[in-house]
Amino acid sequence: MVKRKADIGVVGLGVMGWNLILNMTDHGFMVSLYNRTREKVDEFIHGPGKGTTIIAARSIEEMVSCLKRPRKVMLMVRSGKPVDDLIKRLIPLLQRGDLVIDGGNSHFQDTIRRAESLNQRGLLYVGAGISGGEEGARRGPSIMPGGSAGAWPLIREIFQSIAARTADGLPCCEWIGGNGAGHYVKMVHNGIEYAEMQAIGEAYTLLQEGLEFDHERMSRIFERWNRTELKSYLLEITADILQSREDDGTPILENILDVAGQKGTGSWSCMSSLELGVPITAIAEAVYARFLSALKDQRAKGSRVLKGPGGKWVEGRRDMGEIRSSLLANRVICYGQGFALMREAEKAYGWKLDLGRIALVWRKGCIIQCALLDRMKEAFDRAPDLPVLFLDPFFSRMLSMHQASWRRVVCRATESGIPVPALSAGLSIYDGYRHARSPANLIQAQRDYFGAHEYERVDQPRGKFFHTNWKEKRRSHAKAQSSRK
Repeated sequence: MVKRKADIGVVGLGVMGWNLILNMTDHGFMVSLYNRTREKVDEFIHGPGKGTTIIAARSIEEMVSCLKRPRKVMLMVRSGKPVDDLIKRLIPLLQRGDLVIDGGNSHFQDTIRRAESLNQRGLLYVGAGISGGEEGARRGPSIMPGGSAGAWPLIREIFQSIAARTADGLPCCEWIGGNGAGHYVKMVHNGIEYAEMQAIGEAYTLLQEGLEFDHERMSRIFERWNRTELKSYLLEITADILQSREDDGTPILENILDVAGQKGTGSWSCMSSLELGVPITAIAEAVYARFLSALKDQRAKGSRVLKGPGGKWVEGRRDMGEIRSSLLANRVICYGQGFALMREAEKAYGWKLDLGRIALVWRKGCIIQCALLDRMKEAFDRAPDLPVLFLDPFFSRMLSMHQASWRRVVCRATESGIPVPALSAGLSIYDGYRHARSPANLIQAQRDYFGAHEYERVDQPRGKFFHTNWKEKRRSHAKAQSSRK
């Protein structure tokens, strides 16, 4: 009797690898797994993997030997050196046409480098961004694969089978683009995630510190908001968190240290935006807010020595609705900046990203899933070359409708001394886009004054540059003024 070969090999039994393997098995795929520590494999095979078709290999060599051709090996390990080390071990074991998949949060430039190296050896490579956390990996994540063009037919059935599905039955997994594209889109996804979490955190602070609401009331408010167009996964779990209590009945949230961790993808988004010249200010402020949260001792000292405004936020009848409006408007800005960054990246790296398709992939299974993603897909379907989301008629009307509330919230927070960096950054970029003329003319004049950097003129064609001897111009003007007196 011929022994059946596995459809895919998975290396790594962390939270994501563990649950993805079970998800694949549920959908009828045979998995060969390997993990560096044998104890973890035994725990898995004698636990949730018991009675399944999963093959537990004792070495990478054994795992590869259990795979059908062309072989598909998925790495679910920490980004960086562990990925490179595993690839070095795999190369001698694989043959032309075999495929290596990195399902972790690798930097997209590392993915491009690895793909080019493996492609030269006749091997295929995919960087697959996977969102949804532990529950998503087990029940259906959002998957963003990109890499060698010939790889998609090899993994499409597996990935689309295990991915989350929208209400209309579409899988939240589509081919994103060439080498590095999948991990780049996942990086931007995480940047948006940072901004969304920060904005919700600011709304929580406004409700608690500004309006002095207790956890029970705040939870009901978030639940109510989650039944509107503001609906999102992050809003849903926020309501759950606010309801959760210790055994003695106190809110668990009050016992959590206010220091937010990060794994780097938010910072990577900011660095990419600087390289490409795309303003993602709401995302950047969310990243910096996490840096500030880590300065706990400095903040504790600052709270004792730095003075704030004397007044307090006095509850008004429409405050809750206005905070909701500011969250909704800021969401449009956050996603809009993320999509704008991807738009510029596709030009820089030659990816040909379908932003409407990416919005579809994010509709279910991922951390930033929200009700507005359907509208975002429609916006890019209407105008595939749309430079920034909030110039779309639907979203520009939405921002116009909610801007007054947004402004009042930011103003009252500032007057009350409550920091709202994400909400205020979003409003500033909105106003920046509203102004056809900015103070950059003065900045460019200053640059020309001290550094002869030249400038363009509004009465001349773009691309034609001029320099002024500013001191001489001033002397000439003063002389002319004096002669007229």
